[in-house]
Amino acid sequence: MLDIQYIRDNRDKVQRTADAKGVSVSIDELLELDERRREQLQETERLRASRNEIASKMKSGRPEAALVEEGRHLKAELANSETKLGEIESTYNEKMLLVPNVMHESVVHAPGEEGNIVVETIGKKPSFDFDIKDHQEIGEAKDWIDTETAAKTSGSRFYFLKGDIVLLEQALVAWIFEKLVNKGFTPVSVPTLVREEMMEGTGFFPADRNEIYAINPGEDDLFLVGTSEVPLTGLHLVHKLQEGDLPKKYVGYSTCYRREAGSYGKDTRGIFRVHQFNKLEMYCFAHPDTSWDIHEEMLQIEKEILSELGFHYQVINIGSGDLGAPAAKKYDCEVWLPTQEKYRELTSCSNVTDFQARRTGIKYTNNEGNRAFVHTLNGTAMASTRTLIAIIENHQTKEGNVTIPQVLRPYMGGREQI
Repeated sequence: MLDIQYIRDNRDKVQRTADAKGVSVSIDELLELDERRREQLQETERLRASRNEIASKMKSGRPEAALVEEGRHLKAELANSETKLGEIESTYNEKMLLVPNVMHESVVHAPGEEGNIVVETIGKKPSFDFDIKDHQEIGEAKDWIDTETAAKTSGSRFYFLKGDIVLLEQALVAWIFEKLVNKGFTPVSVPTLVREEMMEGTGFFPADRNEIYAINPGEDDLFLVGTSEVPLTGLHLVHKLQEGDLPKKYVGYSTCYRREAGSYGKDTRGIFRVHQFNKLEMYCFAHPDTSWDIHEEMLQIEKEILSELGFHYQVINIGSGDLGAPAAKKYDCEVWLPTQEKYRELTSCSNVTDFQARRTGIKYTNNEGNRAFVHTLNGTAMASTRTLIAIIENHQTKEGNVTIPQVLRPYMGGREQI
Protein backbone atom coordinates (compact mmCIF):
# COMPACT_ATOMS: atom_id res chain seq x y z
CA MET A 1 0.00 0.00 0.00
CA LEU A 2 1.24 3.46 -0.83
CA ASP A 3 1.07 6.41 1.53
CA ILE A 4 -1.94 8.55 0.61
CA GLN A 5 0.12 11.74 0.88
CA TYR A 6 2.59 10.26 -1.60
CA ILE A 7 -0.32 9.54 -3.97
CA ARG A 8 -1.60 13.12 -3.57
CA ASP A 9 1.83 14.52 -4.36
CA ASN A 10 2.54 12.11 -7.24
CA ARG A 11 -0.85 11.61 -8.86
CA ASP A 12 0.44 11.24 -12.43
CA LYS A 13 3.38 8.99 -11.52
CA VAL A 14 1.15 6.61 -9.57
CA GLN A 15 -1.38 6.48 -12.43
CA ARG A 16 1.41 5.75 -14.95
CA THR A 17 2.63 2.94 -12.68
CA ALA A 18 -0.83 1.39 -12.47
CA ASP A 19 -1.26 1.62 -16.24
CA ALA A 20 2.18 0.12 -16.84
CA LYS A 21 1.44 -2.80 -14.54
CA GLY A 22 -1.94 -3.36 -16.15
CA VAL A 23 -3.87 -2.49 -12.98
CA SER A 24 -7.32 -1.00 -13.56
CA VAL A 25 -7.61 1.80 -11.02
CA SER A 26 -8.35 5.51 -11.41
CA ILE A 27 -6.13 7.66 -9.20
CA ASP A 28 -8.35 10.68 -9.90
CA GLU A 29 -11.37 8.79 -8.53
CA LEU A 30 -9.34 7.64 -5.54
CA LEU A 31 -8.28 11.20 -4.70
CA GLU A 32 -11.85 12.46 -5.12
CA LEU A 33 -12.89 9.80 -2.60
CA ASP A 34 -10.02 10.86 -0.36
CA GLU A 35 -11.26 14.47 -0.44
CA ARG A 36 -14.84 13.38 0.32
CA ARG A 37 -13.54 11.13 3.12
CA ARG A 38 -11.64 13.98 4.75
CA GLU A 39 -14.58 16.36 4.44
CA GLN A 40 -16.97 13.77 5.89
CA LEU A 41 -14.52 13.02 8.69
CA GLN A 42 -14.33 16.72 9.59
CA GLU A 43 -18.12 16.95 9.61
CA THR A 44 -18.37 13.82 11.78
CA GLU A 45 -15.80 15.17 14.24
CA ARG A 46 -17.64 18.52 14.36
CA LEU A 47 -20.91 16.78 15.20
CA ARG A 48 -19.19 14.64 17.85
CA ALA A 49 -17.73 17.73 19.48
CA SER A 50 -21.15 19.44 19.50
CA ARG A 51 -22.79 16.34 20.95
CA ASN A 52 -20.17 16.14 23.69
CA GLU A 53 -20.62 19.82 24.49
CA ILE A 54 -24.37 19.39 24.87
CA ALA A 55 -23.89 16.25 26.96
CA SER A 56 -21.60 18.22 29.26
CA LYS A 57 -24.20 20.99 29.65
CA MET A 58 -26.92 18.50 30.39
CA LYS A 59 -24.83 16.95 33.17
CA SER A 60 -24.34 20.33 34.87
CA GLY A 61 -27.98 20.71 35.81
CA ARG A 62 -31.53 20.05 34.82
CA PRO A 63 -31.54 20.29 31.00
CA GLU A 64 -33.97 22.59 29.22
CA ALA A 65 -36.35 21.09 26.69
CA ALA A 66 -34.63 22.95 23.86
CA LEU A 67 -31.29 21.47 24.86
CA VAL A 68 -32.75 17.98 24.96
CA GLU A 69 -34.26 18.45 21.52
CA GLU A 70 -30.97 19.77 20.15
CA GLY A 71 -29.25 16.71 21.61
CA ARG A 72 -31.69 14.38 19.85
CA HIS A 73 -31.22 16.25 16.60
CA LEU A 74 -27.42 16.08 16.87
CA LYS A 75 -27.53 12.37 17.67
CA ALA A 76 -29.48 11.68 14.46
CA GLU A 77 -27.20 13.93 12.43
CA LEU A 78 -24.13 12.20 13.85
CA ALA A 79 -25.47 8.73 13.12
CA ASN A 80 -26.21 9.77 9.53
CA SER A 81 -22.73 11.32 9.16
CA GLU A 82 -21.02 8.22 10.59
CA THR A 83 -22.92 6.00 8.14
CA LYS A 84 -21.85 8.16 5.21
CA LEU A 85 -18.25 8.16 6.47
CA GLY A 86 -18.27 4.37 6.78
CA GLU A 87 -19.55 3.94 3.23
CA ILE A 88 -16.98 6.35 1.80
CA GLU A 89 -14.13 4.76 3.78
CA SER A 90 -15.14 1.28 2.64
CA THR A 91 -14.97 2.28 -1.04
CA TYR A 92 -11.79 4.28 -0.41
CA ASN A 93 -10.07 1.30 1.26
CA GLU A 94 -11.07 -1.01 -1.60
CA LYS A 95 -9.49 1.35 -4.13
CA MET A 96 -6.37 1.86 -2.00
CA LEU A 97 -5.80 -1.90 -2.01
CA LEU A 98 -5.80 -1.84 -5.82
CA VAL A 99 -3.01 0.74 -6.13
CA PRO A 100 0.24 -1.06 -7.04
CA ASN A 101 3.70 -0.31 -5.74
CA VAL A 102 5.74 2.31 -7.59
CA MET A 103 8.48 0.79 -9.73
CA HIS A 104 12.22 1.27 -9.56
CA GLU A 105 13.60 3.56 -12.25
CA SER A 106 15.40 0.64 -13.94
CA VAL A 107 12.15 -1.18 -14.75
CA VAL A 108 11.11 -0.92 -18.41
CA HIS A 109 7.53 0.21 -19.04
CA ALA A 110 6.06 -2.21 -21.58
CA PRO A 111 3.07 -4.57 -21.82
CA GLY A 112 3.34 -8.28 -21.07
CA GLU A 113 6.81 -9.75 -21.43
CA GLU A 114 8.00 -7.04 -23.84
CA GLY A 115 9.77 -5.13 -21.09
CA ASN A 116 11.70 -8.13 -19.75
CA ILE A 117 15.39 -7.41 -20.31
CA VAL A 118 18.19 -9.99 -20.22
CA VAL A 119 20.76 -8.70 -17.71
CA GLU A 120 23.29 -11.50 -18.14
CA THR A 121 23.65 -15.08 -19.39
CA ILE A 122 25.65 -17.52 -17.28
CA GLY A 123 27.18 -20.94 -17.99
CA LYS A 124 27.28 -23.03 -21.13
CA LYS A 125 24.43 -24.83 -22.80
CA PRO A 126 24.76 -28.58 -22.30
CA SER A 127 25.65 -30.65 -25.34
CA PHE A 128 24.73 -34.30 -25.87
CA ASP A 129 25.98 -36.99 -28.26
CA PHE A 130 22.76 -38.97 -27.93
CA ASP A 131 19.04 -38.41 -28.32
CA ILE A 132 17.90 -36.69 -25.13
CA LYS A 133 14.67 -37.34 -23.27
CA ASP A 134 12.50 -34.97 -21.29
CA HIS A 135 12.03 -35.27 -17.53
CA GLN A 136 8.70 -37.05 -17.83
CA GLU A 137 10.07 -39.80 -20.07
CA ILE A 138 13.06 -40.36 -17.80
CA GLY A 139 10.92 -40.11 -14.67
CA GLU A 140 8.44 -42.70 -15.93
CA ALA A 141 11.18 -45.09 -17.06
CA LYS A 142 12.83 -44.89 -13.63
CA ASP A 143 9.48 -44.97 -11.78
CA TRP A 144 10.30 -41.59 -10.22
CA ILE A 145 7.34 -39.60 -11.54
CA ASP A 146 3.76 -40.83 -11.69
CA THR A 147 1.24 -38.30 -12.98
CA GLU A 148 -1.26 -40.90 -14.24
CA THR A 149 -2.02 -42.27 -10.78
CA ALA A 150 -2.06 -38.77 -9.28
CA ALA A 151 -4.64 -37.70 -11.85
CA LYS A 152 -6.92 -40.43 -10.51
CA THR A 153 -6.35 -39.54 -6.85
CA SER A 154 -6.25 -35.75 -7.12
CA GLY A 155 -6.81 -34.54 -10.68
CA SER A 156 -4.64 -33.00 -13.36
CA ARG A 157 -1.38 -31.18 -12.53
CA PHE A 158 -0.69 -33.41 -9.53
CA TYR A 159 2.00 -36.08 -9.28
CA PHE A 160 3.66 -38.73 -7.16
CA LEU A 161 7.44 -38.59 -6.73
CA LYS A 162 9.08 -41.87 -5.75
CA GLY A 163 12.44 -43.40 -5.04
CA ASP A 164 15.71 -41.63 -5.76
CA ILE A 165 14.09 -38.42 -6.99
CA VAL A 166 12.57 -37.90 -3.53
CA LEU A 167 16.00 -38.36 -1.98
CA LEU A 168 17.40 -35.86 -4.47
CA GLU A 169 14.74 -33.33 -3.48
CA GLN A 170 15.64 -33.75 0.19
CA ALA A 171 19.32 -33.37 -0.70
CA LEU A 172 18.49 -30.04 -2.34
CA VAL A 173 16.65 -28.89 0.77
CA ALA A 174 19.48 -29.91 3.11
CA TRP A 175 22.18 -28.34 0.94
CA ILE A 176 20.39 -25.03 0.48
CA PHE A 177 19.40 -24.81 4.16
CA GLU A 178 23.04 -25.28 5.11
CA LYS A 179 24.20 -22.71 2.57
CA LEU A 180 21.72 -20.07 3.70
CA VAL A 181 22.20 -20.64 7.42
CA ASN A 182 25.91 -20.03 6.82
CA LYS A 183 24.92 -16.74 5.15
CA GLY A 184 22.94 -15.57 8.19
CA PHE A 185 19.43 -16.77 7.32
CA THR A 186 17.26 -18.27 10.05
CA PRO A 187 15.40 -21.41 8.88
CA VAL A 188 11.63 -21.40 9.40
CA SER A 189 8.97 -24.02 8.82
CA VAL A 190 5.80 -22.04 8.19
CA PRO A 191 2.02 -22.60 8.30
CA THR A 192 0.62 -23.00 4.80
CA LEU A 193 -2.88 -21.84 5.74
CA VAL A 194 -3.33 -18.12 6.43
CA ARG A 195 -6.09 -15.62 7.08
CA GLU A 196 -7.41 -13.28 4.42
CA GLU A 197 -5.71 -10.33 6.15
CA MET A 198 -2.31 -11.85 5.35
CA MET A 199 -3.19 -12.31 1.69
CA GLU A 200 -4.28 -8.66 1.55
CA GLY A 201 -1.31 -7.53 3.60
CA THR A 202 1.20 -9.11 1.23
CA GLY A 203 -0.58 -7.82 -1.87
CA PHE A 204 -1.77 -11.16 -3.24
CA PHE A 205 -5.35 -9.99 -2.69
CA PRO A 206 -7.21 -8.59 -4.47
CA ALA A 207 -4.99 -8.90 -7.59
CA ASP A 208 -4.22 -12.65 -7.50
CA ARG A 209 -7.25 -13.93 -5.64
CA ASN A 210 -8.18 -16.20 -8.53
CA GLU A 211 -4.87 -18.09 -8.14
CA ILE A 212 -5.37 -18.96 -4.45
CA TYR A 213 -7.21 -21.96 -2.99
CA ALA A 214 -9.86 -20.99 -0.42
CA ILE A 215 -10.47 -23.43 2.45
CA ASN A 216 -13.99 -23.80 3.92
CA PRO A 217 -15.37 -20.35 3.03
CA GLY A 218 -17.80 -19.16 5.68
CA GLU A 219 -16.32 -21.52 8.29
CA ASP A 220 -12.52 -21.54 8.54
CA ASP A 221 -12.03 -18.76 5.96
CA LEU A 222 -8.41 -19.72 5.39
CA PHE A 223 -6.28 -19.75 2.25
CA LEU A 224 -3.50 -22.05 1.03
CA VAL A 225 -0.34 -20.09 0.35
CA GLY A 226 1.37 -20.05 -3.04
CA THR A 227 4.64 -19.09 -1.36
CA SER A 228 5.95 -18.93 2.21
CA GLU A 229 6.49 -15.21 1.61
CA VAL A 230 2.97 -14.74 2.97
CA PRO A 231 3.37 -16.29 6.45
CA LEU A 232 6.99 -15.06 6.68
CA THR A 233 5.72 -11.49 6.35
CA GLY A 234 3.67 -12.09 9.48
CA LEU A 235 6.67 -13.05 11.62
CA HIS A 236 6.99 -9.48 12.88
CA LEU A 237 3.36 -8.61 13.36
CA VAL A 238 3.92 -9.40 17.03
CA HIS A 239 7.70 -9.51 17.47
CA LYS A 240 8.71 -5.86 17.07
CA LEU A 241 11.86 -4.82 15.25
CA GLN A 242 14.62 -2.47 16.35
CA GLU A 243 16.95 -0.73 13.91
CA GLY A 244 19.81 -2.84 15.23
CA ASP A 245 17.91 -6.02 14.26
CA LEU A 246 17.99 -5.12 10.56
CA PRO A 247 18.42 -6.80 8.20
CA LYS A 248 16.45 -9.75 9.56
CA LYS A 249 16.88 -12.70 7.19
CA TYR A 250 14.82 -15.90 7.05
CA VAL A 251 14.55 -18.91 4.78
CA GLY A 252 11.13 -20.53 4.86
CA TYR A 253 10.32 -24.09 3.85
CA SER A 254 6.80 -24.98 2.84
CA THR A 255 4.55 -26.80 0.47
CA CYS A 256 2.98 -24.27 -1.91
CA TYR A 257 -0.33 -24.41 -3.75
CA ARG A 258 -1.38 -22.62 -6.91
CA ARG A 259 -4.55 -22.97 -8.94
CA GLU A 260 -2.82 -22.06 -12.22
CA ALA A 261 -6.20 -20.69 -13.23
CA GLY A 262 -4.94 -18.92 -16.35
CA SER A 263 -2.75 -21.72 -17.65
CA TYR A 264 -5.28 -24.05 -19.28
CA GLY A 265 -3.48 -26.06 -21.96
CA LYS A 266 -0.01 -24.76 -21.02
CA ASP A 267 2.79 -27.08 -19.88
CA THR A 268 0.46 -30.03 -19.39
CA ARG A 269 3.23 -32.62 -19.74
CA GLY A 270 5.20 -33.62 -16.66
CA ILE A 271 5.63 -31.61 -13.48
CA PHE A 272 6.65 -28.16 -14.73
CA ARG A 273 3.35 -26.39 -14.00
CA VAL A 274 1.62 -28.05 -11.07
CA HIS A 275 -0.82 -27.25 -8.29
CA GLN A 276 1.49 -28.32 -5.45
CA PHE A 277 5.25 -28.18 -4.91
CA ASN A 278 7.80 -27.63 -2.16
CA LYS A 279 9.79 -24.45 -1.93
CA LEU A 280 12.59 -22.73 -0.03
CA GLU A 281 12.02 -18.99 0.07
CA MET A 282 14.45 -16.30 1.21
CA TYR A 283 12.79 -13.41 3.02
CA CYS A 284 14.27 -10.26 4.49
CA PHE A 285 13.08 -7.36 6.65
CA ALA A 286 15.47 -4.56 5.71
CA HIS A 287 16.28 -0.96 6.53
CA PRO A 288 15.05 1.33 3.72
CA ASP A 289 18.60 2.63 3.21
CA THR A 290 20.01 -0.84 2.46
CA SER A 291 17.18 -2.76 0.77
CA TRP A 292 18.46 -2.27 -2.78
CA ASP A 293 21.88 -3.61 -1.83
CA ILE A 294 20.20 -6.61 -0.19
CA HIS A 295 18.12 -7.16 -3.33
CA GLU A 296 21.34 -7.58 -5.30
CA GLU A 297 22.79 -9.84 -2.59
CA MET A 298 19.75 -12.13 -2.74
CA LEU A 299 20.06 -12.33 -6.52
CA GLN A 300 23.71 -13.31 -6.11
CA ILE A 301 22.67 -16.15 -3.80
CA GLU A 302 20.20 -17.42 -6.40
CA LYS A 303 22.91 -17.27 -9.07
CA GLU A 304 25.34 -19.10 -6.79
CA ILE A 305 22.82 -21.92 -6.27
CA LEU A 306 22.06 -22.30 -9.98
CA SER A 307 25.71 -22.15 -11.00
CA GLU A 308 26.74 -24.76 -8.43
CA LEU A 309 23.98 -27.04 -9.74
CA GLY A 310 25.64 -26.78 -13.15
CA PHE A 311 22.87 -24.94 -15.00
CA HIS A 312 23.02 -22.63 -17.98
CA TYR A 313 20.67 -19.73 -17.26
CA GLN A 314 19.88 -16.08 -17.82
CA VAL A 315 18.94 -13.27 -15.44
CA ILE A 316 15.98 -11.10 -16.41
CA ASN A 317 15.03 -7.64 -15.12
CA ILE A 318 11.25 -7.97 -15.24
CA GLY A 319 9.35 -5.22 -17.05
CA SER A 320 6.25 -3.44 -15.81
CA GLY A 321 3.69 -5.59 -17.58
CA ASP A 322 4.98 -8.77 -15.94
CA LEU A 323 5.92 -7.34 -12.56
CA GLY A 324 2.82 -7.72 -10.38
CA ALA A 325 1.33 -5.25 -7.93
CA PRO A 326 3.62 -5.51 -4.86
CA ALA A 327 7.11 -5.49 -6.39
CA ALA A 328 9.12 -2.35 -7.11
CA LYS A 329 11.64 -4.46 -9.01
CA LYS A 330 12.03 -8.16 -9.71
CA TYR A 331 14.69 -10.38 -11.21
CA ASP A 332 13.88 -13.79 -12.66
CA CYS A 333 16.48 -16.47 -13.28
CA GLU A 334 15.49 -18.62 -16.25
CA VAL A 335 17.19 -22.00 -16.68
CA TRP A 336 17.86 -23.60 -20.05
CA LEU A 337 15.80 -26.75 -20.65
CA PRO A 338 17.43 -28.68 -23.51
CA THR A 339 14.34 -30.67 -24.49
CA GLN A 340 12.33 -27.47 -24.91
CA GLU A 341 15.30 -25.54 -26.32
CA LYS A 342 14.36 -22.44 -24.38
CA TYR A 343 14.78 -20.73 -21.04
CA ARG A 344 12.13 -21.26 -18.36
CA GLU A 345 11.62 -19.42 -15.09
CA LEU A 346 13.21 -21.14 -12.10
CA THR A 347 13.63 -18.43 -9.45
CA SER A 348 12.56 -14.86 -8.80
CA CYS A 349 13.78 -12.15 -6.45
CA SER A 350 11.76 -9.03 -5.54
CA ASN A 351 12.18 -5.85 -3.56
CA VAL A 352 8.72 -4.86 -2.35
CA THR A 353 10.04 -1.74 -0.52
CA ASP A 354 7.52 -0.65 2.16
CA PHE A 355 4.43 -1.80 0.23
CA GLN A 356 3.72 -4.87 2.38
CA ALA A 357 4.88 -3.21 5.59
CA ARG A 358 2.32 -0.41 5.17
CA ARG A 359 -0.48 -2.89 4.55
CA THR A 360 0.47 -4.98 7.60
CA GLY A 361 1.70 -2.18 9.88
CA ILE A 362 5.22 -3.62 10.33
CA LYS A 363 7.67 -0.98 11.53
CA TYR A 364 11.06 -0.78 13.20
CA THR A 365 12.15 1.59 15.96
CA ASN A 366 15.18 3.62 14.93
CA ASN A 367 18.01 4.72 17.20
CA GLU A 368 16.20 8.00 17.99
CA GLY A 369 13.12 6.11 19.18
CA ASN A 370 11.00 6.93 16.12
CA ARG A 371 8.99 4.32 14.23
CA ALA A 372 9.28 3.76 10.46
CA PHE A 373 8.14 1.14 7.97
CA VAL A 374 10.61 -1.61 7.03
CA HIS A 375 11.30 -2.78 3.51
CA THR A 376 10.59 -6.43 2.68
CA LEU A 377 12.27 -8.61 0.07
CA ASN A 378 11.72 -12.16 -1.12
CA GLY A 379 13.61 -14.57 -3.36
CA THR A 380 13.29 -18.19 -4.45
CA ALA A 381 16.09 -20.39 -3.16
CA MET A 382 14.56 -23.58 -4.59
CA ALA A 383 11.26 -24.57 -6.20
CA SER A 384 11.31 -28.36 -6.01
CA THR A 385 9.65 -29.59 -9.18
CA ARG A 386 11.26 -27.15 -11.60
CA THR A 387 14.69 -27.61 -10.02
CA LEU A 388 14.34 -31.38 -10.31
CA ILE A 389 13.33 -31.01 -13.94
CA ALA A 390 16.41 -28.91 -14.64
CA ILE A 391 18.69 -31.48 -12.98
CA ILE A 392 17.11 -34.44 -14.77
CA GLU A 393 17.19 -32.86 -18.22
CA ASN A 394 20.56 -31.12 -18.04
CA HIS A 395 22.43 -33.95 -16.32
CA GLN A 396 20.95 -36.99 -18.07
CA THR A 397 23.24 -39.71 -19.38
CA LYS A 398 23.12 -41.89 -22.48
CA GLU A 399 22.15 -44.86 -20.29
CA GLY A 400 19.07 -43.01 -19.03
CA ASN A 401 20.51 -42.16 -15.61
CA VAL A 402 21.01 -38.73 -14.07
CA THR A 403 24.36 -37.43 -12.82
CA ILE A 404 24.02 -35.88 -9.38
CA PRO A 405 25.49 -32.36 -9.15
CA GLN A 406 28.77 -32.42 -7.19
CA VAL A 407 27.41 -30.22 -4.38
CA LEU A 408 24.55 -32.64 -3.67
CA ARG A 409 26.58 -35.85 -3.52
CA PRO A 410 27.48 -35.55 0.21
CA TYR A 411 23.71 -35.48 0.89
CA MET A 412 23.14 -38.56 -1.33
CA GLY A 413 25.58 -40.89 0.39
CA GLY A 414 28.38 -40.01 -2.03
CA ARG A 415 26.52 -41.40 -5.05
CA GLU A 416 27.44 -39.95 -8.44
CA GLN A 417 24.31 -41.00 -10.34
CA ILE A 418 20.75 -42.05 -9.81
